[in-house]
Amino acid sequence: MTNKFKKVEDTIITISELMLPSHANFSGKIHGGYILNLMDQIAFACASKHSGTYCVTASVDTVDFLNPIEVGELVTMKASVNYVGRTSMVVGIRVESQNIQTGKINHCNSSYFTMVAKNEGGKSVPVPGLIVTNDLEIRRFLKAIKRLEMKRKRTDEFDGDDFTPEMYLKELENQNVKIELNG
Repeated sequence: MTNKFKKVEDTIITISELMLPSHANFSGKIHGGYILNLMDQIAFACASKHSGTYCVTASVDTVDFLNPIEVGELVTMKASVNYVGRTSMVVGIRVESQNIQTGKINHCNSSYFTMVAKNEGGKSVPVPGLIVTNDLEIRRFLKAIKRLEMKRKRTDEFDGDDFTPEMYLKELENQNVKIELNG
């Protein structure tokens, strides 16, 4: 295992791209899939920059499209490593769009990509540790830990052998669901 550490500021990558009509969906807004593709690219670049090796996307957490992006706007994505495990990294990405004529900036979404470092044979390899230098970096690291804990808890609760739907039927009473159990 490597004992090397890198500062968060050394992992930061920013990209900007003008949104073209070819990126639009049927309603004339920029297609969410195109934005996700750009986000995956910057997550890869950020994680690879930190780890010094090839990285793959393991999961994507919390992609909420807050504001639509218009054709002709400049989209800027800023990514940094927020958390590192042994072989994985959580890359936080912030997406903003700017109307070039008015200068108005909209926060479009923030998301978290879990990336895993790989060697030439496809095996996971250790990554450098992370040096956090301020309250924001500490908060981001801790929030990543909490998201991982919540994900593990949810998996244990619903994917375990002891799960039975009957335990949760009361929680479904006020939901938009109709239960028709077979047998």
